[in-house]
Amino acid sequence: MSALLSVSDAHIAYGKVEAVRGVSLEVADNEIVTIVGANGAGKTTLLNAVMGVLPLKGRIALAGEDLVRLEIEERVALGLSLVAEHRELFASMNVEDNLELGGFRGTRAQAASAFERVYALFPRLKERRKQLAGTLSGGEQQMLAMGRALMGAPKLLMLDEPSLGLAPIIVADIFRTIGELRSAGVSVLLVEQNAQAALKIADRAYVMELGEFILEGRASEVAANERVAASYLGFQHEGASGI
Repeated sequence: MSALLSVSDAHIAYGKVEAVRGVSLEVADNEIVTIVGANGAGKTTLLNAVMGVLPLKGRIALAGEDLVRLEIEERVALGLSLVAEHRELFASMNVEDNLELGGFRGTRAQAASAFERVYALFPRLKERRKQLAGTLSGGEQQMLAMGRALMGAPKLLMLDEPSLGLAPIIVADIFRTIGELRSAGVSVLLVEQNAQAALKIADRAYVMELGEFILEGRASEVAANERVAASYLGFQHEGASGI
């Protein structure tokens, strides 16, 4: 598989404090890749730097296009999108208007097609299209944040903690939808505290500790690792391998 996103030797700092050190990762076409790790490991920092929110030393390319010197808007135009941990919706606007903002770059016909795709993925948003975003439940707000990002037809959707604060039944819906995105031709880079759910749905995984990747591989292999199982999955695998 060819790399859609390629990050090489990335270093990210807050002032003099280096939060991410020398990490490299790839996401292929039609692939779900997850980054798991504890709070403060550097996962969100890495996503923000790929999006252009934070400066990064190293190399980033999307579909062969160098991103390092590009502004956020230029990265979006190339097909990169981020759903941030706090969703960042416009609470006083209705669902439909929030979605429309996500597709503002396209033509009217493209926007109409995008609405159809998003409503097919999230039927509940169609039911609530005239409801104010601020009055939605947490799960519905997460659906809206994802839907708004998908309105721009991204090649790669980055998700930061999509299950945060949601009930288990809603988490299952969100992860089922993430799996459907791969079938629809959207690659996903997923940062998620719920390592068990993330590793179940992902093709490949990276484990991050203190700003560095300590393990990478097929998601099933990473989940079977003894240290990962004990630290992030809450149990010990019988016969699991060590790092």
